[in-house]
Amino acid sequence: MRTNIEQTLDAAAVTTQAIREFVQEWAAITTPTRVEVVSAADDARLIQEALDAGELLRAGEGRYYARSHVNDTARSEARTVVATSNPSDRGVYNNWHPADEVTATLRGRMRAASAGKTMYVVPYLMAVPGTPLAPFAAGVQLTDDRTVVLHMIRMARVGLHLFDDLDDPDFFVRGVHVTGDLDALNQGTPEDQRLFATIADQRTILHYGSAYGGNALLGKIAHALRLASYDGWVSGRFLAEQFLLLGIVDTHTGRTYHVCGGFPSASGKTNLAMTLPPDALGDRYRVEFYGDDIAWLWTGDDGRLYGMNPENGIFGVAKDTNETTNPAAVDAMGPGSGAIFTNVARHDLTGEVWWEGNTRETPTQIEGWRDWTGQLITDRDEHTRNDPWAHPNSRFATALTNIPTLAPAADHPAGVPIDAIIFGGRTSDREPLIRAITDLAEGVYDGLTLGAEATFAAEGLDGQLRYDPMSMRPFLSYPEGDYAQHWLTILGKLAHPPIFAHVNWFQRDPDDGRYLWPGYRENLRALLWLIDHHHGRANGQHTPVGIVPTPDELDLDGLNLRAGDLDRLLHIDHARWGAEMHHRSEHLAQFPNLPEPIRDVHKRITTQFEWR
Repeated sequence: MRTNIEQTLDAAAVTTQAIREFVQEWAAITTPTRVEVVSAADDARLIQEALDAGELLRAGEGRYYARSHVNDTARSEARTVVATSNPSDRGVYNNWHPADEVTATLRGRMRAASAGKTMYVVPYLMAVPGTPLAPFAAGVQLTDDRTVVLHMIRMARVGLHLFDDLDDPDFFVRGVHVTGDLDALNQGTPEDQRLFATIADQRTILHYGSAYGGNALLGKIAHALRLASYDGWVSGRFLAEQFLLLGIVDTHTGRTYHVCGGFPSASGKTNLAMTLPPDALGDRYRVEFYGDDIAWLWTGDDGRLYGMNPENGIFGVAKDTNETTNPAAVDAMGPGSGAIFTNVARHDLTGEVWWEGNTRETPTQIEGWRDWTGQLITDRDEHTRNDPWAHPNSRFATALTNIPTLAPAADHPAGVPIDAIIFGGRTSDREPLIRAITDLAEGVYDGLTLGAEATFAAEGLDGQLRYDPMSMRPFLSYPEGDYAQHWLTILGKLAHPPIFAHVNWFQRDPDDGRYLWPGYRENLRALLWLIDHHHGRANGQHTPVGIVPTPDELDLDGLNLRAGDLDRLLHIDHARWGAEMHHRSEHLAQFPNLPEPIRDVHKRITTQFEWR
């Protein structure tokens, strides 16, 4: 007699034996009450079930609201590990652990941990169907949280039919997510039971102890970044990076230029990815959105670098998102979008949502508003009266197709050719507005030494530079020296390599603290110069760390800068850079097996600044 699980898999037409065995194995471990196989077509039904169960609340027409457990609001780097059977995979930042130990620990913690719940089986593809990298994009996530399923439907392509065209439907990432008892996990203590593991060489992801998106949406970060990065290295075929991807269309020539790049936290990555042209340049240029968080990159048959966004949605930080900073995002989460908001403030009667930076002022009529913890604002005492209404890491999730600036080529399986790779970190001094880098090794070196001033004031780190190689520090899955060599190998095959650049929108006046550059939509002007330089239409001026624009090469039409600000924006401070090179030496000294071309670049730049 067939079991209930076998009958469920039969009814859902799960014919792939590997998927059946995977589901049965983990159902026996986690012991859910029932198993359900889902696809994107189930979204409306699952939304209604979540509303009926109180897991979601309405947030206006066709929008929804979720509230996290108060101890489950963000990723935890300390509880996130990469595990393999090979100790040589240990890096500085990947938090490597032995695979057998991690697997045994998680099997123990997950045992019977889904009792009384439904196990949802979520087959997905983290790629455009038909892409050359589709074999690395297939996955099946098991989860005991319905809200996680709804987020996965927004962030990935979901359904068993996606496996039909795969050459080997048994080659997929196996992901298991078990929420656990969030009241009893001892979060943030020495007894913390949470553990989020990517078993890289087994292509398995096991996450226990959270329902927050960054920990629970296994297809997103754990698969499309950590595991895909490892897959790309082992196969020698591609790079998987925490990169934005955008297109700049010159409507006069009809040419589209594609730019990707990495930015550490709070350095403007999402706003740049979804930017609009400045009003003064809007008649000529159009910016098209591909992705704000992840890009997969590979060598095309024509000798160019190609890229694509493997995600099917955005999981954006709500804080400071508004009509000025990111109008495309505001449209994408509008009425009827199906967007899900997490940990923002919500009004009991209207369902309206709000977060810090959504409007210039906090709502003046506070009756009916609840903060992200569920407390009525009117019930706050004198100690909490001025606390934020929304959690600083509050989120919105919405499908790519809701974004008004989405590129027509975003769903092309062949990807798009990459013209430029940029890095950008929030620094108040040292880094000019933009500096172009034409040498491959120097470009990779610049990515490895990428840093941003920390914004974690509560931890006493505010203003300190935190190095974040390629903006991948929390997502690296193998050693940094091998990572750098993999970059050199992949891009070294190109007959027509992209240009590199470093950008910085955050220079401040040392006297009054104001930003020297207006930022946001005006940032496109720096990228237009980069494109002109790459194609020989702008020469720039050479410095020890790359080529910066001359003041007359930037298109500043319609932009009024204070006298002297442009010169400061393009200035290389030799003394400040000399000190920086000393810190970079300490940073790079952590990484064994650093490729010789990277060491040579560092030595060359260091000698030019003669640090004392």
